[in-house]
Amino acid sequence: MNITLQTPIDYLKGVGPNRADLLRKELDIHTYQDLINLFPNRYIDRTHYYKINQLQRNTSEVQIVGEIINLKEVAQKRGKRLVAEFRDDTGTMQLVWFRGQKWIKEQLRKNKPYVIFGKTNWFNGKFNMPHPELELLDDHKKNLRSSMQAVYPSTEQLSNKGITNKVICKIMQQLFLDTKGRFAETLSKNILQKHQLLSKSDALFNIHFPKTQELLGRAQFRLKFEELFYIQLQLVLKNMIHKSKIRGFNFEKVGDYLNTFYKHHLPFELTNAQKRVLREIRADLGSNAQMNRLLQGDVGSGKTIVAFMSTLMALDNDFQACLMAPTEILAIQHFNGLTEYCKTLNIELEILTGSTKTSKRRELHKRLENGEIQILIGTHALLEDKVKFKNLGLAIIDEQHRFGVKQRSKLWHKNELPPNVLVMTATPIPRTLAMSVYGNLDLSIIDELPAGRKPIKTVHRYDNNRLKVFRFMKDEIAKGRQIYVVYPLIQESETMDYKDLMDGYESISREFPTPNYQISIVHGKMKPADKDYEMQRFFDHKTNIMVATTVIEVGVNVPNASVMIIESAERFGLSQLHQLRGRVGRGAEQSYCILMTSHKLSNDSKTRLETMVRSSDGFEIAEVDLKLRGPGDIMGTQQSGVLNLRIADIIKDRDILEQARHDAKSILKLDPSLSLSEHKAILNTYREMNKYRNIWNYIS
Repeated sequence: MNITLQTPIDYLKGVGPNRADLLRKELDIHTYQDLINLFPNRYIDRTHYYKINQLQRNTSEVQIVGEIINLKEVAQKRGKRLVAEFRDDTGTMQLVWFRGQKWIKEQLRKNKPYVIFGKTNWFNGKFNMPHPELELLDDHKKNLRSSMQAVYPSTEQLSNKGITNKVICKIMQQLFLDTKGRFAETLSKNILQKHQLLSKSDALFNIHFPKTQELLGRAQFRLKFEELFYIQLQLVLKNMIHKSKIRGFNFEKVGDYLNTFYKHHLPFELTNAQKRVLREIRADLGSNAQMNRLLQGDVGSGKTIVAFMSTLMALDNDFQACLMAPTEILAIQHFNGLTEYCKTLNIELEILTGSTKTSKRRELHKRLENGEIQILIGTHALLEDKVKFKNLGLAIIDEQHRFGVKQRSKLWHKNELPPNVLVMTATPIPRTLAMSVYGNLDLSIIDELPAGRKPIKTVHRYDNNRLKVFRFMKDEIAKGRQIYVVYPLIQESETMDYKDLMDGYESISREFPTPNYQISIVHGKMKPADKDYEMQRFFDHKTNIMVATTVIEVGVNVPNASVMIIESAERFGLSQLHQLRGRVGRGAEQSYCILMTSHKLSNDSKTRLETMVRSSDGFEIAEVDLKLRGPGDIMGTQQSGVLNLRIADIIKDRDILEQARHDAKSILKLDPSLSLSEHKAILNTYREMNKYRNIWNYIS
């Protein structure tokens, strides 16, 4: 039979139908390829041979070469134990078996050199080793086994059915014998030389049977690089195909709208980061290819003005633009923020949300279709089939992780040609994750705050400091400031959360009685109209304190609010804490964020709180968050891929990821179709991956 890596695992000697079924169910191993890619969790270092007189009284595993010089059975309370006297040239010790004595006694040979391996005990003034692994020295030398012994992932079911680590090591050896340890090279000579990588065959051999620590390290590096390289190749290729195949509207000119606004109406000097991002967007919009760009910027970094100036580029080229926000509150806020600019420039701006009245909707639909409305802001309502544009040239999506892929693609189909797309997020995505999850989007980052913004002072206080916190709140209100008090909301325990919120509201009402103080309350159980009414009262300075759940996390802009108090802060994730903190610090006054917790805190909670107090850099916070939670949790269920990596770890192997992405981009820039002979191995591997196991299985 012709053995290939796609041969079913059943055909491997030592496996058979029953074991094959178990390996399929428990470890998802179907083929030789799957088995070869079952990488060890850890290794037992068997590079060192101890002498008996070097043994220490500890629990580490040791390996010794010597001979059995005597064997005896010793009676004990229940049954017997088998004891062997074992000697090397420095002393003697005992080997002990409490079960299987009869079979073991028949196997053992006296005065023959053995290699024994196991943990030692100190008993009656002598070392002994219970149930050692042992092997004749001649066999030990012949065996296709390294000095570093691999320990493979396993499950309870496998152990119960006798598929131990030893069995997996044995079938792995068999696989190498069947394939003669020869595996097709998957990377180009240039890459191998550039990074001094082991060949594919050497890397696979040394990951399973490493001879030394150094070879193991090199094998791991090679296989991690390869895995990340092919993910990046797929993402970069996807982006290139997108640009070459999907034509976009070409915005040829920068015209009156943008120039007039920039010269006469821009309310503040743009930061260098904003200018850089506008140049990147301008280059995309003039390139004939559809723009597909992710704009990341921390809370308050000025993404909205960049988005507005991008819409002016569309208007200058006689196109319409739209901006879609995840909530009505946020859509209204964008609308209010841009109304003044649009009036000055004589631009037709409208808003469409779930609560827009039917008569108004009909009028909007008509004006949109005949091109009268130039910029439309809205919520999911923009996606309805009835909403048709005359010529939508630019679609901006705010907080895009709140919209599914299907929803986003609906916007694309509002035209014959898809509009240019700018996706914005105030949730900083760590660079490693952005490269892996959004690697098919072009990335722009606004990484500086506008001048004059004062950093928010963040402190951590325990519940027993509450009276001092109340006093501080009263001082701030006396200065004319407003305050948020936020309680956690975790779906599974909504009743408990609601109770926390209402208890908190009552204690604040007692401490801040009317008519001297006015309090708003907002939570998920309220009707949208009531929620908006309370938000509006706070916005209009009619209330001093807003008691709320996390509904205010995204986008509410009240420049006069200078204090954010987060109750049970240990129950929030880092990015959520950072988002909430970003609700204050929007005016010229000094702002504060107070994290309230009980004294009982886990280590992770302590790390989160310390990070918040120390740093206001959203990207640094996102990196810590990634380390604490792992990529899956950060991306949420929709995009919790990036986890099915076999050997690489995008957090720990960030440097390898950067190198792999750089190489993938360089190769595709030089040879987009991978048709050069030097890239033959890469093209073949890429095709194989897509044929047998779509690369997306690795990352989503």
